[in-house]
Amino acid sequence: MGKGIIYIMTTVVPGLIKIGKCGSSNFEQRMYNLEHNGYCNVTALKRAFAIETESHDEKEALLHTIFEKSRVSDTELFAIDINIVIQLLSSFDGTMIYPKNETKEDVFDSATDNQKGKLIPNGIYTFNKKKKSDNKQINAKVTVINGKWTLKKGSIIGIHEDMGVSQIVKRTRAMLHLDNNGVLLEDAELGECSPSFAGCVVMNQSINGWTDWKDSDGNQVDIYRKQNNTDD
Repeated sequence: MGKGIIYIMTTVVPGLIKIGKCGSSNFEQRMYNLEHNGYCNVTALKRAFAIETESHDEKEALLHTIFEKSRVSDTELFAIDINIVIQLLSSFDGTMIYPKNETKEDVFDSATDNQKGKLIPNGIYTFNKKKKSDNKQINAKVTVINGKWTLKKGSIIGIHEDMGVSQIVKRTRAMLHLDNNGVLLEDAELGECSPSFAGCVVMNQSINGWTDWKDSDGNQVDIYRKQNNTDD
């Protein structure tokens, strides 16, 4: 028994995550070691979610049992959709340690939206919307392949930050190569995400990307979510 931290990390291998635990006082050191040294010959680990909770030993063991069929040998690596694990962990009682400056409710909603984003088929999608604070038209294009979004070179994105921009969107935008007018100078990998996340990246404000991104036929991508909700 006792309080401690349960964390999730992504790895260099798509779809492979680490579910682990550590004491409350050594979280940063544990993250540093894993991010710099890897785990079980798997590299490029990055923190994705962490929560401080009571009985963390028992809860981590429960998670390992629940996801046993997705476990890689006798390790803490699991081939599973990270959004499902984040949904479960963010439902636990406790204090969210990472990501910072966000609520558990926001993280849960984002993970739920990301999971639904996988309903969108492979293809090219466009975004066109006026941004008042920039006084310009935002015009972006992405390719979606197996749930992974790539923002294409030449997209015109928002510069002025408005309401509702999460820390993870800010980190993503900080890695974009833009000119002074907000024109993307090279393709940018957004990874597995939701239309709303991608929309927030290009608008630099909170939006409902399900109604703003459109497919090659001019349909809102929300059509794919609705089709899934009505199918038997």
